[in-house]
Amino acid sequence: MEIRGTAALVTGAASGLGAATARRFAEAGATVFGLDLDRSVDRIGDDTPAGVTLIPTDVTSADEVQAAVDRIVDSAVPLRIVVNCAGVGWAGRILSKNGPHDLELFRTVITVNLLGTFNVMRLAADAIAKTDPVDDSGQRGVIVNTASVAAFEGQIGQIAYSASKGGVHGMTVPAARDLAQFGIRVNTIAPGIVDTPMLAGVTEDYRRGLEAGVPFPSRLAQPAEYAQLAQMIVEHDYLNGETIRMDGALRMAPR
Repeated sequence: MEIRGTAALVTGAASGLGAATARRFAEAGATVFGLDLDRSVDRIGDDTPAGVTLIPTDVTSADEVQAAVDRIVDSAVPLRIVVNCAGVGWAGRILSKNGPHDLELFRTVITVNLLGTFNVMRLAADAIAKTDPVDDSGQRGVIVNTASVAAFEGQIGQIAYSASKGGVHGMTVPAARDLAQFGIRVNTIAPGIVDTPMLAGVTEDYRRGLEAGVPFPSRLAQPAEYAQLAQMIVEHDYLNGETIRMDGALRMAPR
């Protein structure tokens, strides 16, 4: 899939994985539309990278995502790339000294991470399916979703996060099969520990402990490395229905 001359939709684009991905695809020649919450868009202000247009959007809202997709379609640049990075990672045990896990917290994590990913995927796929094929195979576009190594080895306190990311991983093959008839590939990246704003508040000792647990290279992953992998997935036309771990061979311990 050729990136230059296409439109790319990236969620969670105001920070972390989404911001790095939006920047990389813009530099590769795509017209990038970044979706994020109002407050996140306001926070980035004038620091939006060249070639990236931020659209305040709640990925869990059918109306807001449809409006964003319609705006992309109206740009007259064919939508062919979707990267879902929006997500939350709040923690909680099923049962703790404070009692049972808060049901609304669990619901919110599932809603943002899993339902939000599905919502963007279904509406963007509808727009991509209406474009002309770009090659003899009938390819029209690529969707890259974001799971986590927590989908496979969730730690204590990650019950909601693991359930949501396990769901994203679980959607990969059926989504690829559902959308095959429209020439749309679907793949998922499962990052390990990435140096994103979620880790901004941890101490240096805690950070060093995280790095020591990664077999090689013994460091945190960088958002730019996620973006690099997303680009590779888009450009590799035979990669479909796959979840790729990006974790330095990390296998998460119970805590």
